[in-house]
Amino acid sequence: MTNTPSPPVPGTHRWVSLMVHDLVASRRFYGGLFGWEFDEGPSPLGAYVRALREGHPVAGLGEMAGEMAGGLRRVTAWLPYIATNDADATAALIRECGGTVAVGPLDVDQVGRLGIAADIGGAAFGIWEGGPRRSGRYHGVEGAVSWNELFAVETSGVGKFYERVFGYDVGPEPAQPPGSDFLTLRLGSRPVAGIRGAAGALPRDRGPHWLTYFSVVDLDDTLERVVALGGRRLTEPESSPFGVWARASDPEGAPFAVIVPTKPSGD
Repeated sequence: MTNTPSPPVPGTHRWVSLMVHDLVASRRFYGGLFGWEFDEGPSPLGAYVRALREGHPVAGLGEMAGEMAGGLRRVTAWLPYIATNDADATAALIRECGGTVAVGPLDVDQVGRLGIAADIGGAAFGIWEGGPRRSGRYHGVEGAVSWNELFAVETSGVGKFYERVFGYDVGPEPAQPPGSDFLTLRLGSRPVAGIRGAAGALPRDRGPHWLTYFSVVDLDDTLERVVALGGRRLTEPESSPFGVWARASDPEGAPFAVIVPTKPSGD
């Protein structure tokens, strides 16, 4: 079956990217872990490459310019980009709802209009106004984006933020155990992303953040390769209604999750 480009539906998570300190080393890590290949991204984004699997775009990797004041290193983290029909109106609504907009919105040739924002808890995410991808999204079982999940102090307040900004239907996830502090963001009946109340489990060095799940075939083998390639295994495998998963981090400390999903990932 041919996987053809599709127009963006507002509220869908259309892309993930990671800004790193050493782009060459990060390409080596993620290429070795997920079998990604890379091509050059849009030049206005600086040192930036697109990760490909079987010719389909999966994610983006870019290199940070310089350090913060005082010689401090910026924290690296995967960033989901959420589709919108009007990036400027969405940026204004983010501010109105108590969030912040750190970058843009700005035009990027052959990509669209992008912005980088943070919700009321400080978790960063991107907004993207653009046309269809030049190539359809990769839906394979190895190295595809399977899910994005927000790790927050609590779910109620930040859930209302995303509900108002992106028009999600926000509610408990029936598949989670009773009493779980977990919400699912939906467009109609379609699950788009999750919010997990992590409270005291949030890392001190990053606070609330989005976590990207990448699909794999063999979880144990993947976690062994994470360590062999210089990353860290952060948790033991855990079973959920959606698959067996675990958290890990790359050599620069950016957290991500790997999952053997119970069904193939979707857009």
